[in-house]
Amino acid sequence: MVYFSDVQLDRAFAALADPTRRAILDRLAQASELAVTEIAGRFEVSLPAVMKHLDVLARAGLIERAKTGRTVNCRLRTEPMETAMQWLARYERFWTERLDALAKFVEEDQCSPSPAFTPKSSRRRSTTTRPAGLGRRRHRG
Repeated sequence: MVYFSDVQLDRAFAALADPTRRAILDRLAQASELAVTEIAGRFEVSLPAVMKHLDVLARAGLIERAKTGRTVNCRLRTEPMETAMQWLARYERFWTERLDALAKFVEEDQCSPSPAFTPKSSRRRSTTTRPAGLGRRRHRG
């Protein structure tokens, strides 16, 4: 069984909850490494705001930063996402089994008609005649 650290999962999911951070991860997935200024240039928020997002992603272990001279580069780390995906896969199996059972139940229920319900098309018309005066009125005009 895979051991999941609650703190690690909490940080990963908290980091992934924000659309700006997800967009940063998408950008890093397309490039092997990007400078912080390259990342920040794509967003309409300040550089300090992007730095805070990068701090959250780094604490969650989703990125790693390395300084080369005056440039700070960021690189995507996939291990925390893989751990989160394993955690989610357990629940996917759980819900898939439940939904499959529900679908089977519904299909079986639809195939066997309920004795209390008879569709109109299968009802027979009464062969009894109506008493005089209760038939359709004819329009005189």
